[in-house]
Amino acid sequence: MVVTPTINVADESCRTFFHGMVGSTDIMQQLFDMIIRVADDDVSTVLIRGESGTGKEMVAKAIHAESRRRDKNFVPVNCAAIPDDLLESELFGYTKGAFTGAVANKLGRIQYADQGTLFLDEIGDMKASLQAKLLRVIQEKEFEPVGALKSIPVNTRILAATHCDLEKLVDAGSFREDLYYRLSVIPLNLPALKDRIADIPLLINTFQEKYTRQRGREPFAFSTPAIAAITHYEWRGNVRELENLIQHMSILYSGRMLQLEDLPEKFHNVTIPVEEKTEVALSPPTPSPPESLNTFSQSLSWQDGQIDFNELINDFETQLIVQAMKLTEGNKKEAARILNLKRTTLLEKIKKKAIEGLWQK
Repeated sequence: MVVTPTINVADESCRTFFHGMVGSTDIMQQLFDMIIRVADDDVSTVLIRGESGTGKEMVAKAIHAESRRRDKNFVPVNCAAIPDDLLESELFGYTKGAFTGAVANKLGRIQYADQGTLFLDEIGDMKASLQAKLLRVIQEKEFEPVGALKSIPVNTRILAATHCDLEKLVDAGSFREDLYYRLSVIPLNLPALKDRIADIPLLINTFQEKYTRQRGREPFAFSTPAIAAITHYEWRGNVRELENLIQHMSILYSGRMLQLEDLPEKFHNVTIPVEEKTEVALSPPTPSPPESLNTFSQSLSWQDGQIDFNELINDFETQLIVQAMKLTEGNKKEAARILNLKRTTLLEKIKKKAIEGLWQK
C-alpha cells in the first residue's frame, strides 16, 4: 500500500495543506502560524532563509496571499538568474534615452509591485551598488529609475530570500551590514526535509496525487526497504528533490510495487540506523479490518491457476469503503479519517464506483 501518515482531519488547528505547502509536523505548523502573523504586519521586511528546495518562494507567496496586499501584484525577482548589468534596469526601470537602446521608458519591477509585494530571491548575489539603491527604497520609500532626475514614491513590501549565510557575507565585506539588518527585521528559517522526516509520507502521497491520478496514471507503492531508504536519505535538494523523485517514479513505474533496486542508484547505499523504530512512526499500523472482511482472502479461488488481481483489489477497496461508511453511519469525513484518505479522495471513489447509499442497504 502507499504509505499514509495518521492525520486527524477533524483537528482544524492542523493546517496540513497551506498555500501549496504540505506538512503536519510541529515545525511546519509553527511555520504556518508565523506566516499568518508576519502577513498581518503588512509592512516590515522579511528575510526568508533556508536550503535550496525548501520552498522559499512558496513562503513568500503565502505571506502575500495572507496579507492585505493580496489583491495587488506579487513580483518575484531571482537576483542570481539576471546578469548584474541587467538587474538594475529590471528592478528600477529606466527612462527613454538613459543609455543606448533605451528607446522608451521601462517600468521597473519595484514600481510594478507598488501596493503589492516584491520578492527578491537569492538576495546574497546582488552586487554592492544595487544593495545601496535597494537600501534607499526600504528606508525612504522611493526610488529613481535609471536616467531619471526625480525620485518616485513607492509603497512596496519587500520580502527577500537566500540560502547563503548573510552574516558571513557581511563579515567578508560582500554584503552591506545596514541592508542586512533592514532586511532581517523578521527572519523566517525554513526547515530542511531531514528535519521533518515525518512529513515524507504525506509529501509522497501529495505528489502521487499530482503525478499519477491527476494525469491518468496508476498509483505506485514502495516496499519496506525502499521507503526506509527514502526516509533516511540525506535529501540535499529537500522537498524539490523528493518531488522530482515521485515524478520520475510515476512515469517509469506506474501501478507497480517499487523495490529498493528500482530507486535511483544514490538510494542503494543509504545507511539505515539499527533502530528501525523511526519507520514505525512513518508507517502507522494498519487498523484491523471489520469482521466481515476477514474472510476476503478465504474467498479467493485458485482453481484456474490465476486470479483477476485488479478486480479483486477493486472489490476489496469497495468493501472497505462501504464498511467504513456503515461504521460511521454515513459520516464521510469520519470515514475518510479511519481509512486514512482525504475526504475529496473518498468522495471521488464513491462517485467512480457508483456506490452512493450502498452502506444503507
